[in-house]
Amino acid sequence: MITVSNLTKYYGNKLGVEDVSFHIEKGEIVGMLGPNGAGKSTIMRMLAGYMTPTSGKIIINGVDAVADPAEAARHIGYLPELPPLYMEMSVERYLKFLAEIRRVPREKHASHIEEAMELAHVMEVRKRLIRNLSKGYRQRVGIAQALIGRPEILIFDEPTVGLDPRQIAEVRALIERLHRNHTILLSSHILSEIRMTCDRVLIINQGKLLCDDSFTRLAEDSIQRYSVQLKCDMERAKSALLSIAGVTGVESADASLVGVSQLYVTITPDGGTLDRLASALAAAGIPLYELKRTTKTLEEVFLSIISNPVPQRLPTQEEAV
Repeated sequence: MITVSNLTKYYGNKLGVEDVSFHIEKGEIVGMLGPNGAGKSTIMRMLAGYMTPTSGKIIINGVDAVADPAEAARHIGYLPELPPLYMEMSVERYLKFLAEIRRVPREKHASHIEEAMELAHVMEVRKRLIRNLSKGYRQRVGIAQALIGRPEILIFDEPTVGLDPRQIAEVRALIERLHRNHTILLSSHILSEIRMTCDRVLIINQGKLLCDDSFTRLAEDSIQRYSVQLKCDMERAKSALLSIAGVTGVESADASLVGVSQLYVTITPDGGTLDRLASALAAAGIPLYELKRTTKTLEEVFLSIISNPVPQRLPTQEEAV
């Protein structure tokens, strides 16, 4: 449904997005994650046809979005971070206006508007002025406008920003319902929001795509850390652990036992490293109280990825097949 190849955007001499490539299949719900200013909104604006890339290619449902942005836009419903709402219009009149400018056949206006209001759960406020609605309802109206024209692809930029916990839960449930019949790409700088809604994540930082993977794979890859408890002082424990081949990092932690140092040790994925670690500690005369595998949180994995200035090498479509 969406194929992006070597997408690059300059603002004058400033690089906004650099050589980004990814593919989204029909029916997927994909999250774009990154800190504020990472380039997420720029990518989404280019996909939606609101901004022209400096170079690169965008294919939307078989249509070249750079060569024919108007035709590509017919397949996309776009919710920008600030929904384009007309505050003095009622919800229903606003959606009718959208149906007109998107050239929905007049005889289909009523059915498109009713369907969008039903899906977005704004039927009960259809006659109210948008300026009199809560922020949560305004966000729902923004989603309803993205549905006018029955696009196959929905692009939501920070759809829960500024909402309270109840409103966030409502918008999240709405996105999950829409996923049954749409391909969805949504962005956020909050990992928990992406994790609860999406199965796959694109991690962006400083305009570069650093990671394209499923949360399941990220969780599996994160299991590289071990908890070690040693009966010695912390500095001696760190020095001993860092001297062992295969140990790539040591972090101190609060120990529950007096006179025992607890540390988290990151090692290379080598089956023999744990044996070497235990043997080296015994040879150094340091009693080993505990050695067990732990799991890095996804937040730690995310921070590790965005701290790495070199993007991961991602497989090409041919390699993925």
